[in-house]
Amino acid sequence: MDEQTAADERAGLEQASPEVQERIRKSFDSQGLMSHLGARITHIGPGRVHIVLPSRPEVTQQDGYVHAGATSAVADSAGGYAAFTLFPPDSSVLTVEYKVNLLAPAIGDRIEAVGTVLRSGRTLTVCRLEVFGVQDDRRKLVATGQQTLICV
Repeated sequence: MDEQTAADERAGLEQASPEVQERIRKSFDSQGLMSHLGARITHIGPGRVHIVLPSRPEVTQQDGYVHAGATSAVADSAGGYAAFTLFPPDSSVLTVEYKVNLLAPAIGDRIEAVGTVLRSGRTLTVCRLEVFGVQDDRRKLVATGQQTLICV
């Protein structure tokens, strides 16, 4: 058992099957933007994905906060991959629309985006998006949103 799986189990987070995890990681690893930003997936469960983005000068705005564009990008990907965990193996996922409310400056040593499926339909899926600023063990909600995705 790897360190992240053990941490997820301690936190009571259900893991997706190994096949689903492999499919999600393979897709995520092929995304140029997530690689460019330095984001990484830290949890893959049925209908739930966590993505962490370390705070570094390359992803901040002029006042040192994580840029809203970077915050929104990891939120979009977290929701998209949460939906993708419930899609058939031969499908793909695309965002139809999303809205993000920025609640507080994104400060901390990293941000963590959590995408959670609210309803998975035959064609459209709706997800809740949450982004937390994380400093040491303290988490503060800095953005929230909703997203609609399509299974193609």
